[in-house]
Amino acid sequence: MPGLSPLRRGFEESDDLFAYSRELMAGVAVGDADAMWLLSLVQDYCAGFAADPTGYAQDSRVIAKLGLSGGAAMLSARQRVQQRCARFVPQDGFSLPMIVNQRMQAARAGSLAAEAALLAMDRPLEAGDEYRRELVQRVLDSGDPFAFVAIAPAMGSVGSGRSETLGDVSGSDLSEIAWRIASCRLGMDCSPAGSMMTNYCVNGGICSQDETQDFSTFARDAGVPRQGEDNVDEMVGTLLSHTGVEG
Repeated sequence: MPGLSPLRRGFEESDDLFAYSRELMAGVAVGDADAMWLLSLVQDYCAGFAADPTGYAQDSRVIAKLGLSGGAAMLSARQRVQQRCARFVPQDGFSLPMIVNQRMQAARAGSLAAEAALLAMDRPLEAGDEYRRELVQRVLDSGDPFAFVAIAPAMGSVGSGRSETLGDVSGSDLSEIAWRIASCRLGMDCSPAGSMMTNYCVNGGICSQDETQDFSTFARDAGVPRQGEDNVDEMVGTLLSHTGVEG
C-alpha cells in the first residue's frame, strides 16, 4: 500500500487486530486523530465476530456444510475475520454507538476520514448542506484513500437528487462504486483479502467467485452493467482529477 503510513498499513497487514488495537491505543492516548479513526475501523471490522465468537464459528460451520454456491468465498472471508479478530470478546462491547462515538472523537481531533464516515452514517459532525458540500470538497482535495472509501456510501442511491450538495459523482450505485474504485487508485488495499472485499462478502453477502479478483475487477463484474462501464471510468476520472492521480 504505497504512500500509506505504517500505522495505516497495519490495519490491512496485521494478523492480530487485538495487538494492533493496543498499538493504536497508545496513539489515541496522546490525541492522534488517525489512530482514533483506525481504532474505529478495527471495531467495525471485528464487531460481528466479537459480539458472539462461538456463534460466529458455528455459523461458519453451517455455511461450510450447506455447500452453497459462493459458500467457499464466504467461508474464506469469515475465517479471515475470525483469525484476525480472535482475541476480542463480547465484553469489548463493539457496537454501533461505540463506533459512532469513536468516529466523533476522531473527527473532532482532525480525522477527515472519520468526518466522511460520519456523513455516510447520517451522523454528520455539522448540520446543513453547506457543511456537506464543503466536506465533499475537502475529501476530493485530500486524495486520502481512507476518506474516499469512508464517504462512498453517502454517494450511492441514498444521495439521489442531492448533486448540488454532494457533487456530480453521487446519487447512484455506480457513483458509490466509482468512489471506491478511486480509493483503490489512491492506495487503498482493494486486494482479494483486503478489508473492502472482506466486508462486502461477510457483511453484504456479495462475494467474488474468483478469489484472485481485486475490488475494481469484482465491482465491474458484479455491480456494473456493461453499458455503464464507460460511465464509471468517467466518474473515477472526475474524482481523481482533483488529486493529480491518473484515472
